[in-house]
Amino acid sequence: MGRGRAKAKQTKVARELKYSTPDTDLRALERELRASRSTSDARDSSADRVNDGDEYNEYDTWASGDR
Repeated sequence: MGRGRAKAKQTKVARELKYSTPDTDLRALERELRASRSTSDARDSSADRVNDGDEYNEYDTWASGDR
């Protein structure tokens, strides 16, 4: 036993999280999302340069039926 107090506290915290309305800095969120998007785009383009498609030529040949 002794779980009642812990469960009551968890319920209280969950209720506070559910019904609270924190102030959200939308501009900061937008900056963060733009920054992460630009870094992931840079990563994708560098991966494209490394893989020119040479590793997939064998698969492309097999998939097209020109084996």
